[in-house]
Amino acid sequence: MTSADTPTVLTVQTTTDSQDKAAALARGAVEARLAACAQVAGPVTSVYHWAGGIETTQEWQVLFKTTAARYPALERHLLAAHDYETPEIIATPVVAGSPAYLSWITAETVAR
Repeated sequence: MTSADTPTVLTVQTTTDSQDKAAALARGAVEARLAACAQVAGPVTSVYHWAGGIETTQEWQVLFKTTAARYPALERHLLAAHDYETPEIIATPVVAGSPAYLSWITAETVAR
């Protein structure tokens, strides 16, 4: 893959255990221009391995729209702001999208 093929826009997902915490993560990232927008959805039921057992909990998902260039700063922000020991932070490349929307993401995540 050449650098021209590398996606410049990403969606980044995390989860947390309350709607208020999800909203705070979303607002903090957008205010810091680490993401152009963030969507909070939930509750969702998560089933996962943890500490030698299987857990089932309700969580809220936060989906951030950002650029590959801003991802490292967004990840640092989420690790610092999140209260989970091992928070979910997953980045997915956006391989296609409305050019105007993708340009908006780029413009809104420029550090000022």
